[in-house]
Amino acid sequence: MYIAQELRKKSIAEYLLYMWQVEDIIRAYDCYMPAIRKQYIEQFDYSDEQKEEMADWYGNLVRMMNEEGKREYGHLNINEILLKDLLDLHVRLLQSSKFPFYSAAYYKVLPFIVELRAKNRKGRAEEENVTSENESELETCFDALYCVMMLKLQKKEITSDTAHAVREITTFIGLLSDYYIKDRDEGLNFGEE
Repeated sequence: MYIAQELRKKSIAEYLLYMWQVEDIIRAYDCYMPAIRKQYIEQFDYSDEQKEEMADWYGNLVRMMNEEGKREYGHLNINEILLKDLLDLHVRLLQSSKFPFYSAAYYKVLPFIVELRAKNRKGRAEEENVTSENESELETCFDALYCVMMLKLQKKEITSDTAHAVREITTFIGLLSDYYIKDRDEGLNFGEE
């Protein structure tokens, strides 16, 4: 909760990845608040009041996951809306001539996105006998960043090609995140000169 609050202020991309991790933590405890409280929240060196605040926060997320049918997979609506907001900003940045650096970063990372989408489609088709044509390019980027983050946490090897792609994606998503914060705090001027 406290980490989420700080990340939301400084990096919307890191915040979103963190929230995806929180969703997975909740799932690891089978959306069962007594276990989350006892086995997860209690491990933090917080005051009793802070732990209660965390329990309330996690409790609300558990409730939302149950109500939204996200107990086993998927992202909370609040996180999907945030991703949609980022996608909307992404489109506006690409359409404006005032952000050539952003457009250049996007076109630099686009081949990696195409390759990842093709791999994801193939993997999903093999696993589930379906394809996901509706996944946005940004979602592909976030999925890649999240998967690599999970691999690192598990201390699994990451190929040099994957590491290179993730560096490029990280730069691109970091730029989008910076523009999101700037737009939120000051407003961006998308008009023509």
